[in-house]
Amino acid sequence: MSKRDYYEVLGVAKSASADEIKKAYRKLSKQYHPDINKEEGADAKFKEIAEAYEVLSDPQKKSRYDQFGHQDPGAGFGGGGGFGGFDDIFSSFFGGGGRRDPNAPRKGDDLQYRMNINFEEAVFGKETEIEIPKEENCGTCNGSGAKPGSDVKTCSTCGGAGEVNQAVDTPFGRMMNRTTCRTCRGEGKIIADKCGTCHGNGKVKVTKKIKVTIPAGVDDGQQLRVSGQGEPGINGGPAGDLYIVFRVRQHEQFERDGDDIYYELKLTFAQAALGDEIEVPTVHGKVKLRIPAGTQTGTQMRLKGKGVKNVHGYGQGDQHVIIRVQTPQDLSERQKELLREFAEISGDIPEEQSSSLFDRLKKRFTEK
Repeated sequence: MSKRDYYEVLGVAKSASADEIKKAYRKLSKQYHPDINKEEGADAKFKEIAEAYEVLSDPQKKSRYDQFGHQDPGAGFGGGGGFGGFDDIFSSFFGGGGRRDPNAPRKGDDLQYRMNINFEEAVFGKETEIEIPKEENCGTCNGSGAKPGSDVKTCSTCGGAGEVNQAVDTPFGRMMNRTTCRTCRGEGKIIADKCGTCHGNGKVKVTKKIKVTIPAGVDDGQQLRVSGQGEPGINGGPAGDLYIVFRVRQHEQFERDGDDIYYELKLTFAQAALGDEIEVPTVHGKVKLRIPAGTQTGTQMRLKGKGVKNVHGYGQGDQHVIIRVQTPQDLSERQKELLREFAEISGDIPEEQSSSLFDRLKKRFTEK
């Protein structure tokens, strides 16, 4: 199945701004986050959303995607499949543009590990230890795959090349087709007496403990490269790398946007009208915040430097406090009386109507 369009995944137009793309991602990632949404398919949906945002939030990747879509613009004839299979035909007849030495050193495969961390760990970072299932060169045969003391022979079929040439009749005439050697399966060597520990593979499965430093300020979906902790190299080549992808659990009180933190502060009608001084929680501890008299719901107040340290070292974010004024419910008769008096003084209710206002409302809702 072909990939869905990234703009369709995030539900935005192709002309959407960076802020619109970010808002769409935040909304959808919260909806489908594996820690919140336990429905079947939510995890796959979350990964699809994260992949779309990774591309569309990067100006260079977005520009390439807008031009080429899901096709790799750098693939050409070499292997992206971007020319309707012609590259496979070309490779089949002419050998793919070069012979690979099976005995040349090659870098090992990269590994990926998903790490779930809480909100505070992402903000402040920490040192931890993880266990990674991976391969290691067999200690018995030192990665050769042969039983200690036995010989590894060069394949007589391909002469150690790992490939053989075969004449093929084609519509273009008789041509040479280069294929993988079936005798040595492309390895260029034959192991007559295999190692009893790895059974000739040269590698064994292990679980390795690795110390990891989570950088302060890391955000959900970001990744950390741990050099040389991937699969071992081949024929003496360097090991691959380990990529740790972070999944940050949501906080009960705080919401993060980049390096800034947002917090909703609920105030009573009296606090908002008269003003107050309140202790407000932050990830750095409680701070006092002065509420000016007459503060309206939706007002934002900034606590400078109380956000998240930038993961790349570019300063520190702020905490934004969003005021939510609560409307009183289940009022006592005394509270109603005081509110009527307040309304009269404020001129909200004409004096001649104030005495019967609540009686008329009661009558309206009890009439059939």
